[in-house]
Amino acid sequence: MTPGAPAPGAEAVRLTWVQPEDLVGHELRQAAEDGREAGEIAGRWFAAGGHPAPAAAGASPGARPELRALAEELLDELAALPSPLADAEPTALDAILAACPDPPAPPPDGAAYAPGLRDRLHAAWLGRAAGCLLGKPVEKLPLGAIRALARAAGNWPLDDWFTARGVPPELLAAHPWNRRSAATSLAETIDGMPEDDDLNYPLLALLLLRRHGRGFTTADVARLWLDELPAGRAFTAERIAYRNLLDGIEPPLTAVRRNPFREWIGAQIRADVHGWTHPGDPAAAAAQAHRDAVLSHTGNGVHGAMFVAATVAAAAGGGCDVHRALAAGLSVVPPRSRLAEAVRYGIATARATPDLDAVVDRLHSRYGGYHWVHAVPNTALLAAALTHADGDFTRSICAAVSGGWDTDSNGATAGSVAGLLAGHPDRLPDRWTSPLKNRLATSVPSFDGIGFDALADLTHLEAVRP
Repeated sequence: MTPGAPAPGAEAVRLTWVQPEDLVGHELRQAAEDGREAGEIAGRWFAAGGHPAPAAAGASPGARPELRALAEELLDELAALPSPLADAEPTALDAILAACPDPPAPPPDGAAYAPGLRDRLHAAWLGRAAGCLLGKPVEKLPLGAIRALARAAGNWPLDDWFTARGVPPELLAAHPWNRRSAATSLAETIDGMPEDDDLNYPLLALLLLRRHGRGFTTADVARLWLDELPAGRAFTAERIAYRNLLDGIEPPLTAVRRNPFREWIGAQIRADVHGWTHPGDPAAAAAQAHRDAVLSHTGNGVHGAMFVAATVAAAAGGGCDVHRALAAGLSVVPPRSRLAEAVRYGIATARATPDLDAVVDRLHSRYGGYHWVHAVPNTALLAAALTHADGDFTRSICAAVSGGWDTDSNGATAGSVAGLLAGHPDRLPDRWTSPLKNRLATSVPSFDGIGFDALADLTHLEAVRP
């Protein structure tokens, strides 16, 4: 029997997102994006039979022992290469703040007690769930497939849940729905809000604040994950950080050790609660999101989390339109970073271009070289979608999802912001909220089956806590 092979009659179990031989190609791609000179390392990898980054990490077969050893060696060498963008894209909070020329001012006393906050938070939870659920069946599909499936159902421009009704079988065969989501996220299959990491992480953030308050540390986040987050529910950078914790690596090294996903969108989907609980205080929300984000992310991955937290905080304060909220988000991002440039481009393109499809096409032309889960293209799309929708809830989530890339994550964040701006759950269209049945499925302990009204109550308690 070959060493490492499954026993006769057994099925091999191969963890994805953590195998060294699957990570080298992704790290080479990351190096190309941030300007590190990795040609010699790439040559050694490919000469040894290594593969480029697979479409999904872990998609390759098991590696030969000597290839795995080489992968571990090359990952460490790649991490040591200097990046010419390091000064423009810092990770440390003091360096980020020093780079931002016009950070938002603190709110007046009593901002957390502003009338209507609990209703805004309720609408935000519902909006996050609805936007996430809208994007679930088309996650990972290319932009052309998303448009074709929606057009075939008479749902383009996108204005309602995706459905297989009326879609030709040959089109479904060519572009199948996300296999894990179709059973729970098409118009004909929705029955409450199914589990998704875009909702699991806000639940964990809420637990974090309930246990440790706003003074939590990154180490507190790490302990919470190990206590409450099933390892199989963590993906990309979060799974790498989780593995590093189990290997005895402490934060912030958990974010950088053999982690080519450190600038992807994972920290960004963890940021809403930090904004919800700092209504009207974008700077404090961004700083709190930073302590969460650096467990698993660096650079643009951290900047994306801070941008979302600050945008959400501005919207949570009430009396703010979407454009001022986005400006608040942009004010906490280093202005020379790629993420800041992408946000500015997304906003400017949406303002100048009435046709949403044309906006999306321009974004894909400019940022299509990034991985579809990277923070830079997704944040550009989020900013463009929210700008184009001008605060309208349906247009916000539909624009974010119809733009492709990480559809459920972008839909979730757009729904959170637009829900806050709507101000009350009754102002969200019934076709988006009724199918949720005020019920959220999750594997985060003590939350399975909880209602969004109850989550609003818990979040409001943390927002007004002294």
